[in-house]
Order: sequence, then structure tokens, then C-alpha cells
Amino acid sequence: MKEQDISDRLRSIHRKLLQFYGPLHWWPAETKLEIIIGAILTQNTNWQNVVKAIENLKREGLLNVSALFHIKEECLAELIRSSGYYNLKARRLKNFIRFLRSQYGGSLKELFSGDWRALRKELLKVNGIGPETADSILLYAGEKPVFVVDAYTCRIFQRHGYFTGKDGYDRVQHFFMTYLPPQVSLYNEFHAQLVMVGKDYCLKNNPRCSECPLSVFLE
Repeated sequence: MKEQDISDRLRSIHRKLLQFYGPLHWWPAETKLEIIIGAILTQNTNWQNVVKAIENLKREGLLNVSALFHIKEECLAELIRSSGYYNLKARRLKNFIRFLRSQYGGSLKELFSGDWRALRKELLKVNGIGPETADSILLYAGEKPVFVVDAYTCRIFQRHGYFTGKDGYDRVQHFFMTYLPPQVSLYNEFHAQLVMVGKDYCLKNNPRCSECPLSVFLE
């Protein structure tokens, strides 16, 4: 398939999903810090479990950098228990907050003020923040043109013949960022749409291909 054909196909897939789901308005959060917390807590769990954890943090007045820095790690872990791996995730949250304070004076405005590529490298050095989490932070909290790749994205596009199981995160991300224009709103909605397709239709064991809105693109 020619490069322009691939680009056109991706845009067609996005339009089809936009028509099917409508605007999804991701990330569901009130502040940039809440988005970042959600991106860290959602690792290896479902969103509803994260919502419960964030509600606990809100109730305790902990959705600010200073409070998260000063709370004891074991207390934080108990508050986010619903998110699973809560001791590990409490440590990861603390790691990020320490990084934010030491490198950017606790300011999210300062964090996102520079080149996103350089910031991505910094984020990946924070223990517990991998590529998907870093890119979610950059796209949704920082509003940077970074395409987020997750298991749903890989599964859907493997089944549509674009990738194999051997293609890693960087290869898949490069594909989308090569054939789609660097638009935050586009990357935002497209990733959210693919998550919905993965959850609703492109299931791991029993995919519902005949009902999927993307069935028209299967070759």
C-alpha cells in the first residue's frame, strides 16, 4: 500500500469511529495532575478501579503536588488500594512527584514548557514510568502531539494486517506518527476510540469482528 493510501486509510478509520462513538473527550479528569495520577494508576487495571482510587485522594485533599509529596508512602498506598499493585503504584507516584519537585519546582506549567521529546526522555528515566504512561502524560496532560500506543491499538492493527506480534512500541508509534499529521486533538480522539474498540469488539479471545465498526476495513 502506498504511503498516501495508508494515511488516507487511517483517517478513514478515525472518521468511522468518530461517527460511531462521537467525541469521547479524553482524558476524564479535572486537572493536569489528576490526568498524570490516572495515567500512572491505570497500569494493569481497569479505569473504574482508578476512579475509586482518585476519589479517595480527592476526599483526602491529596490532589496537589505538596500533599502527595508529604504523605507517607504506606498511607498513599492504602488510599489507592482499589487500583491494584497499590504499594508499587504508590512508590511510582512518589517517584514522579519527587522528579517534578526536584527538576521543575513542582510546577506542571514548567514541566510542559519545553520540547516534548526532551521531556519524554526525562520521564522515561523516572522509575515506574514506561513509554505508554509517559506518552499519556505528554498527550493528555501536556497536550503534546504524541501518539499513545497500548495493547488495544496493537491488537486491532495486527488483526488488520499492519503489524505482527514482533513489532514493539516504538515501531507501532512511529507508524501512526508517520502517517497521521501531528495534531493533538486527532491523536487524543483516535487513541480513545481504539481503546473503546478494543474493549467492546476486538477482544483478546473472542473478538466480535462481524459487529465491529471497523469490519468494513478488514481485507
